[in-house]
Amino acid sequence: MMAADRALRTLIVDDEPLAIERLQILTAPMPAVQLVGTASDGEAALRLIEALSPELVLLDIAMPGLDGIGVARALEGTADRPAIIFCTAFDQFAVAAFDVAAVGYLLKPVGPDQLAKAIARVAELRRAPAPPSTTAPAWIEEFWVPHRSEVIRIAARDIDHIEAERDYMRLHLGKRSFMLHQTISALEQRLDPALFIRLHRSAIVRRDFIARLRHDGLGTWHAVLADDHEVRIGRSYLASARKLIGRG
Repeated sequence: MMAADRALRTLIVDDEPLAIERLQILTAPMPAVQLVGTASDGEAALRLIEALSPELVLLDIAMPGLDGIGVARALEGTADRPAIIFCTAFDQFAVAAFDVAAVGYLLKPVGPDQLAKAIARVAELRRAPAPPSTTAPAWIEEFWVPHRSEVIRIAARDIDHIEAERDYMRLHLGKRSFMLHQTISALEQRLDPALFIRLHRSAIVRRDFIARLRHDGLGTWHAVLADDHEVRIGRSYLASARKLIGRG
């Protein structure tokens, strides 16, 4: 067995003994997992991570004292930071979870198939070659958004356009849409400008989804998208839009 394919040294962190027991039962038959310890609070988790150097942490979020998000933030920038899969009963922490680069976000009761897929993703990421060092910004490649009783992964490049609805963003993918709790300015900073362009204070569009630009003869321009949806181009964004057709 190659080193990259060996079992992942895994730590389980949850303040509920029954939740720890369930994860132990679920991971016991998984050859990709080697359980090295458990912790019942955030402070203990950090001590065990330092002592045991796990490669994977199955981490609860809502815990007394230092919560799971706090644990993940405390690990940012550390050498050999373990991969984190959040296992939680709450869906409202999805954005915060992926702001701290979690690999997975599973809702309790965690199902065996969900857990196996998330762990397989960790193993896949470990097998992938390390990206070359660069000073360029790391644009977000995927979002995890709550939808009914699930949290769904959405690839950024699959998003057609985004509309702001107060402090929420509506991500449009074909005929489906999902709500994300984030401001449009914060979201714009995380999207690759080579793929997306902001056309209005409340709209971001994937560049290759724009079919044409239309002028109404009264000073207002619209972007007509591939699905015939129209997005009004705000005056402060018109210069950027004109560059799409080679006019600065």
